[in-house]
Amino acid sequence: MAGTSVLLSVAGVLATQVIKSPAQAVADTAPPSPSVITAPVEYRVLKDSVIIRGTVSSEQSVDITPNASGPDAGAAIVTRVPVKARQPVKAGQLLLEVSGRPVIALRGTLPMYRDLKPGAQGDDIAQLQSSLAALGHWTAGDCGGCFGPRTKEAVTALYEDLGYTPLPAQPDEDLLLEEAQDQVLAARRGLEDLPASASAKQTDRAAGDLRKAQERLSRAEAKSGPTIPVSELVFLTSFPARVDSVTARAGTQSTGKVLTLSTGKLVINGALQTHQKGLVQAGEKVEILSELTGATSTGTVASVSDVLSDAQSSPDGDSAAAPVTGGRGYPVVVKPMKSLPLDLAGQDVRLTVEAASTRRKALIVPVSAVSAGTDGRTSVTVLMPDGSRRRVQVTTGTSGDGQVQLIPAAGQRLAEGERVVIGVRSDRAGGPGK
Repeated sequence: MAGTSVLLSVAGVLATQVIKSPAQAVADTAPPSPSVITAPVEYRVLKDSVIIRGTVSSEQSVDITPNASGPDAGAAIVTRVPVKARQPVKAGQLLLEVSGRPVIALRGTLPMYRDLKPGAQGDDIAQLQSSLAALGHWTAGDCGGCFGPRTKEAVTALYEDLGYTPLPAQPDEDLLLEEAQDQVLAARRGLEDLPASASAKQTDRAAGDLRKAQERLSRAEAKSGPTIPVSELVFLTSFPARVDSVTARAGTQSTGKVLTLSTGKLVINGALQTHQKGLVQAGEKVEILSELTGATSTGTVASVSDVLSDAQSSPDGDSAAAPVTGGRGYPVVVKPMKSLPLDLAGQDVRLTVEAASTRRKALIVPVSAVSAGTDGRTSVTVLMPDGSRRRVQVTTGTSGDGQVQLIPAAGQRLAEGERVVIGVRSDRAGGPGK
């Protein structure tokens, strides 16, 4: 009896361990209560590598879209193409012939924006004089920026060296000069033929007529001579230049761009997204990678624009390295430390800006700590030592490497070392997080 009683007692205890009520079963299978995951607020310089796309191009690129020039100009017909793609070009060289008229390359920074005529003055005339002198056609004797007699001679010599005759400034130039000369001759004879009995008044009138005729002749001579139509000169900043492409053929009508020239060292043009702009500064080192050839090079950031402009997205669809989202970005120019091979011109390359940073210490937290409310305001949640929580409104700044710069709103407090909530996890997954 005693033994039976002990066995029954033990069985009852075991049964209570195995058999559970429905409520207890639900409680035991419920998920464990979550625990908060936090990260410390850091006060440091935010560093990251920024990857963008860029296009290799020359410092200056010029498209030539010629027009026929001259008094009898009709359709712009390409009559001669003396250059080929990838050919070097020197100052004073003939680039193209359109309807029998030349297109000549000269050194200068100002583009052609008007016909250059005798008697004209300006910086573009001074540039013309300088470029002519560099070719050995001196203009000394004319004031700087004045299209005078010596400049006329130099322009004529330039054209004759290439086998052309410059166009006259005025269509009936020879006739106008002849008429002005005849008027001077007539006025001089009228003064000389006055009889000895002529009054002083008659003499003064004849002398005045001669002066006016001479002034008209001087004006006619100043405005006569060779002129350079806007379509016959192309100014490039440096030489030798390069012919990038030729689409014209002799005998065809010019309806658009027929020739593209480039000059200067190769540079890379890219664009930064808004969140990348604060990380990239002028002077920072850049790794340049041509994914087409595998060639690598180094360069430096030459400039970062403060103005948003239109930009194209990555041509190969690489969203991680695309220059911008939404088709707009901040233009950035990268200059290689060593000259790039000319065959890279026009290529899309990958740019990695090394050691980009906020430059100054800032409050840094993980990006996951930042949340946005329905009112559009951003904030972080600080976990206090007693377990309570405090919400702090912030403005985000530069981001990179999964971290973001925070700027507390006016009247808000956020200090280094405080812990911000970045998520939650279950106790079953590893206990409380810190």
